[in-house]
Amino acid sequence: MAETKGKFDFAIDRGGTFTDVFARLPDGRERVLKLLSRDPQNYKDAPTEGIRRVLEEETGQLFPRDQPVDTALIGWIRMGTTVATNALLEREGERTALLVTKGFKDLLHIGTQARPKLFDLEVAVPDVLYEEVIEVDERVVLCQDDCQLPRKDPKRIVTGSTGDSLEVWQELDLEQVEKDLRGVLSRGISSVAVLLLHSYTWSDHEKAVGSLARRLGFTQVSLSSEVMPMVRAVPRGYTVCADAYLTPKIHQYLKGFTAGFKGGLKDVDVLFMQSDGGLTPMEQFCGSRAILSGPAGGVVGYAITSYSQMEKKPVIGFDMGGTSTDVSRYAGQYEHVFEATTAGVTLQAPQLDINTVAAGGGSRLFFRSGMFVVGPESAGAHPGPACYRKGGPLTVTDANLALGRLLPSFFPKIFGPAENEPLSLEETMTHFRRLTEEINIFLSASQTQVNGANKSQNSMVPNSQSVMSVEDVAMGFIRVANEAMCRPIRALTQAKGHDTSQHVLACFGGAGGQHACAIARALGMKTVFIHKYSGVLSAYGLALADVVEEVQEPCSLKYEQQCFSELDRRMEQLCRRCHDTLSARGFSNGQITTEVFLHLRYEGTDCALMVTADGYPSHANSCQAGDFHSAFTKRYLKEFGFTIPDRPIMVDDIRVRGCGKSGINSTHKSKMGHTQAKPVMMTKCFFEDGYMDTSVYLWEELPCGKTIQGPAIIIDKNSTILVEPSCEACLTEEGDVCLTVGSDSQCVIGTELNTVQLSIFSHRFMSIAEQMGRVLQRTSISTNIKERLDFSCAVFGPDGGLVSNAPHIPVHLGAMQETVQYQIRSLGNKLKEGDVILSNHPCAGGSHLPDLTVITPVFRKGVNRPVFFVASRGHHADIGGITPGSMPPHSTSLQQEGAVFVSFKLVTGGVFQEEAVTEALMAPAQYPGCSGTRNLHDNLSDLQAQVAANQRGSQLVGELIDCYGLDVVQAYMGYIQSNAELAVRDMLREFAQRRWRQTFSLEVESEDFMDDGTPIRLRVQINEEEAQEQKCGGTATLREPSPYPLSSTVCVAWSDRISPSIRVA
Repeated sequence: MAETKGKFDFAIDRGGTFTDVFARLPDGRERVLKLLSRDPQNYKDAPTEGIRRVLEEETGQLFPRDQPVDTALIGWIRMGTTVATNALLEREGERTALLVTKGFKDLLHIGTQARPKLFDLEVAVPDVLYEEVIEVDERVVLCQDDCQLPRKDPKRIVTGSTGDSLEVWQELDLEQVEKDLRGVLSRGISSVAVLLLHSYTWSDHEKAVGSLARRLGFTQVSLSSEVMPMVRAVPRGYTVCADAYLTPKIHQYLKGFTAGFKGGLKDVDVLFMQSDGGLTPMEQFCGSRAILSGPAGGVVGYAITSYSQMEKKPVIGFDMGGTSTDVSRYAGQYEHVFEATTAGVTLQAPQLDINTVAAGGGSRLFFRSGMFVVGPESAGAHPGPACYRKGGPLTVTDANLALGRLLPSFFPKIFGPAENEPLSLEETMTHFRRLTEEINIFLSASQTQVNGANKSQNSMVPNSQSVMSVEDVAMGFIRVANEAMCRPIRALTQAKGHDTSQHVLACFGGAGGQHACAIARALGMKTVFIHKYSGVLSAYGLALADVVEEVQEPCSLKYEQQCFSELDRRMEQLCRRCHDTLSARGFSNGQITTEVFLHLRYEGTDCALMVTADGYPSHANSCQAGDFHSAFTKRYLKEFGFTIPDRPIMVDDIRVRGCGKSGINSTHKSKMGHTQAKPVMMTKCFFEDGYMDTSVYLWEELPCGKTIQGPAIIIDKNSTILVEPSCEACLTEEGDVCLTVGSDSQCVIGTELNTVQLSIFSHRFMSIAEQMGRVLQRTSISTNIKERLDFSCAVFGPDGGLVSNAPHIPVHLGAMQETVQYQIRSLGNKLKEGDVILSNHPCAGGSHLPDLTVITPVFRKGVNRPVFFVASRGHHADIGGITPGSMPPHSTSLQQEGAVFVSFKLVTGGVFQEEAVTEALMAPAQYPGCSGTRNLHDNLSDLQAQVAANQRGSQLVGELIDCYGLDVVQAYMGYIQSNAELAVRDMLREFAQRRWRQTFSLEVESEDFMDDGTPIRLRVQINEEEAQEQKCGGTATLREPSPYPLSSTVCVAWSDRISPSIRVA
């Protein structure tokens, strides 16, 4: 289908700032073009302008801008666009009304109550996408003999697509719906989203409402049963609202785009990229599948060009742009997620698994409280970095320019107010000299303070580099930025059981080439692949992509022998639907492939995996499509660390992905070189060892097969590649650059404080806590921990002082330090390697009893006491007591709330004490009116998951010590704790100054009430000079005796200040 000989073919990625165009010419040559996405003074639409320019320049014919483009020479057009993403971010979609089952008007406003930023004191709830709500008087419920809802006599019994029986309690009142819809239409709303309960399996009521709305004249009608027929009403509701909200905007854009061509592109094959990495016809492109339309092209591009079917070495995609960096993974199959949140809206639709970190070329540089901080704030396209000559701030781009890694003479003169000047090294250096002076003043003051005071164990000591140069500062920011970008890559690989070092780093995006070697080295990778079109790889990926048709339907069968025939029938039916649709679009049988997926989970759990049986052939005890049982259990074991052999496996959904092979094949080959590449110039670049002579090469002049030793710079029209010392580059036959990363001649780091290393260690410690959290989430079994994320993980020093924590539950983290320190005081020398402690008693730093804290001491060979501690606290759904949930509001003794642990050895000598902990969890049953735990299996599984998370933390701490040495790691632990104190003092000083300006007072007070009306009052005075808070008074008169000491409610405020991404509001 992609063969359009004698014509021009176009693949276009319309981004927020730039539009990238890849064109295949009639003679087989290829051409790329980059232009601004918005330039209203010169053209109306960037993709149209890109096509017009290529046609005009290559044919010599005139294609006037003010006339529709003649399509006679155009074969096909493929596009990826951020139109839907921008409309969602800016809330500029179509005015929409939501129709929902009566009684559930506020369902989507309430949502899941998820708080992604738990440390924000003021949580901004994202606005809903709909403007009005119509409650539809209808009610359908699943037939369940054990249902405890007030029973109603059903009007009738119906059968859903899953095979489940449903009771219709209330028939649809179409007359009232019509009246309500006419009222909405009269107020100018022409788009509706319909969400009726259980429509994923029985959609008759939704279809009736949809037909009525279309008859009344609504231009966009989105039904949840058609957009995404999956169980879970809240994400399904968000998805159908997004579809109704965004699809009209897409159609509006498409109408304007097609108007720029003669005949409205009727005779041209126009395809758009969807979030799942597949192309779809223009008329079927919809809002709910368009959110990742732009980035998806890049993933397809590196996946097809970088992954070797022979070596089968997995690839990490590294797309570094101006504002952020996207990372993803490909190992022979695209990795999809089926529920993801964008701009506060959770969409239930297949999307490529792309992780984003707020660190890019435009990320701003700060020096805060002794820390080098990169981002998350960005300079944006305007004013841009300081070197853009528009009054912008210092950014990562400026740091690379200051170090000589960007050469202004190779950049177009498009900067400055008139956009006719080159990059300004002078502006960059002026800003850096000012910042360097500020940093040196801080270092000098810190050194003076220390010299005049007694040193404590954790006090700041003189900096190892008392005076920093501009280059030292710029290099420090580059190293901190690299570490920030390594964190999501570690999370993407290690969190799913993959070895990061066994990957190839595929680098693309305008800024990635300057950081590729350093990031690969930090992650242990040996190979970096940079495609010849890396600067426009998202556009090139569109040309390589396949047309995709996906169908999915819900299911509620068990994956067992007696259900295989029904599963086979339904899978075959869906495969046939995909095949017929692709055949109707012009694909031959040889071009069509189908792949079957089953959405599987263990019965009684909420964690389902979308599984393919590729590599697991069918046999007598499996479906005809393959052995999904083996595929599921192997993947579950790899991702979560355990399986549940005694539980049935449920099939939630059946999905078929059909592909029509339509990607182009690049025929370009580079010339084999007989001589070494010659540099066009020599320059000076700053590296760890200072300035070094660096060769500069033009990519287009490189012969293939010849090696270039670092340090070197390779320059292309759209990107700059830095080949660092001890690395080498080679051009492949296809014209791509392959970098081999050598070992780092790392300088020895001492125990003296270095401000750059302080920032890097902060990232490393935070990364340990984050990875502990990911292990706990994926190895736990309960909904509380795996789904609700009611857990916390942290790293503690040898004295039990908090070093770092992931941004988990604040109330956990405030008390966990006290829990660890209690165990040190209580057990002392009784702690041995291989021991793990369990505690939840409030006098030992517990919060409430269901929060079980698991503590693992980290030992080092030759040291007889723990060198660190790692701990995790998780909320268990039940641990016994007088009420299910173990949180009775009327308890008068601790035993009534469930099992109690003070210093319980959960693991002794590496052996999990299952019998002893089971006995302790069942012990509350001996008290009158109490029960032992009501969910022992989940308790044991989650405790084992907490042990596994701690084990991961202990391993990572050990690796950090192996890398730097125990004395260095512990020294920087102390510096981080001292820096946290400094950051809090700075925050309190800023708060006091702001408070005084606003109220002329340094006192703040607050009052709150407990469930029984007991008031809790607090008054705090800020000592501005010493930057301390002094509790002037606090009262709480309890009406009943409390088992919890008030001291356990105190939060350790400085614990989160080590995060380099946190700033004072």
